[in-house]
Amino acid sequence: MSARIIAQIVISLGTVVGRAFFAAYKQAAANAAAGGGPAAAARGAKEGAVDALTRKTGMSMEEACQILNVSREAEIEKVIKNYEHLFAMNETEKGGSFYLQSKVVRAKERIDLERAEEAKAKAKEEAPPSSENPS
Repeated sequence: MSARIIAQIVISLGTVVGRAFFAAYKQAAANAAAGGGPAAAARGAKEGAVDALTRKTGMSMEEACQILNVSREAEIEKVIKNYEHLFAMNETEKGGSFYLQSKVVRAKERIDLERAEEAKAKAKEEAPPSSENPS
């Protein structure tokens, strides 16, 4: 008798967990198809481009700035100086960490990509509208 009750409880729990998992998967798939849901759409186009850079590099701009100990508006010379110093300090031949060295490289790449994206946007804004008619 008790084995039958235990079996019913196990089957009921399995059914509940299975349905919950299926519903969560279905919702996640719908969010992915919609481009991240309403929160992503509310952030706007520029934020979407920044998010693309974050997804591409696996590092946010804030994290990159923290790693290189610079602000977002720091001069490129300061970024390069801090990068070279941190890269040299983490040389594996000098007893440094390859992991930290790779984080320093990724941080510099992230900042470079962000600056390139900003320069591209600025150039696009400054470009005069084309007045040519293809007719």
